[in-house]
Amino acid sequence: MKITKKSKTMMLYAVGFTSFISSFLSSAINIALPAIGTELSMNAVKLSWTIMSYLLTSAIFLVPFGKLSDLLGRKRIFIWGNIIILTTSLFCGISDSGSLLVIMRAIQGVGGAMIYATSLAILTNIFPQGERGKALGISTAAVYLGLSIAPVIGGFLTQSLGWRSIFFILIPFELTVIFLTVIFLPADNIKTKLAGFDVKGSFVYMIAISAFITGFSQLPEQHAIILTSLSIILLFIFIYIELHHKFPVMDLSLFKINRIFAFANLSAFINYATTAAISFILSLYLQYIKGMSPAETGILLISQPVLMTIFSTFSGRWSDKIDPRVLSTIGMSITVIGLVMLTLIAESTSNIFIGVSLAIMGSGFGLFSSPNTNSVMGSVSKQQTGIASARWGVCDLPGK
Repeated sequence: MKITKKSKTMMLYAVGFTSFISSFLSSAINIALPAIGTELSMNAVKLSWTIMSYLLTSAIFLVPFGKLSDLLGRKRIFIWGNIIILTTSLFCGISDSGSLLVIMRAIQGVGGAMIYATSLAILTNIFPQGERGKALGISTAAVYLGLSIAPVIGGFLTQSLGWRSIFFILIPFELTVIFLTVIFLPADNIKTKLAGFDVKGSFVYMIAISAFITGFSQLPEQHAIILTSLSIILLFIFIYIELHHKFPVMDLSLFKINRIFAFANLSAFINYATTAAISFILSLYLQYIKGMSPAETGILLISQPVLMTIFSTFSGRWSDKIDPRVLSTIGMSITVIGLVMLTLIAESTSNIFIGVSLAIMGSGFGLFSSPNTNSVMGSVSKQQTGIASARWGVCDLPGK
């Protein structure tokens, strides 16, 4: 299919908007949780499910939708994912009970999975190798931009217009994304059939992920240990099914025969997993130990995502000219320096030291992320970009 320069630009906007929306929403809702709990009479456990329901369904459906996008077409899955986000945002905004809000957030997670599984694949397919890094860098920067401004914008919206406005403000963005995709993204040239979809493997995967996330989040309770153990058993069953299925939902041979794909995904998982809890832990440290206000804490913590936004844009462009593996290695090394500095924090540590540590981490992470994404997506064929995008989402789950 022939892609014009205008089509590529418009779709970069569309994917960038969705990347921004997903990160902005997840971060802004955290700010609005106290207001949501007060108005809808939700306790801490119910409020946690406002976040967990979205993450759970996103994780459950991510890989199956990645495979379905390769079979049915990425344009179709991407559009329907945005339609679901649009519709559920409206219903979340008008929810009159905590139960309805949690249900809508769970359905919203399904739409999120459809978008995560296709957005990177769309960019990979419409941008040639010499331009792909730049496009992926801009998309990654949009994620970090959402994380950067969400605490400020989310707090302002919650205080001035109420928490419901966080959901309503997404509607024009989603309408724009749907319009741009319908008009400017050509239909996929798909020759495969849905008959090849691995239903059994998908079902086992979804149950395993559900058991793992639910169980692991409630350890060390007895039922949580049982669920976590069950998820591990189901994981081995899933691997067995995939190795013996003609059309596996997750082609595990990629990890064996494609070293770039395997090691890029592994490094991404390690990087996200080791840094995911930093903001959460520092938020508690700054407020409970240092006695800072939520506003002061947010201003100090914002240095990391701001640097991530800046460096991911440039590193994406650099990865079109320099070996992405070199840039990713440098980025991860810089991130390690920031992590080591944070291990030295004590009660008397200055805010300047903390800010510098976060800035170093943000720079390293921004330098790592875009080139590594370019490595993953560029190492597979166009027929496998959907499932590759979904697997990248799985590796990125700790970061989400």
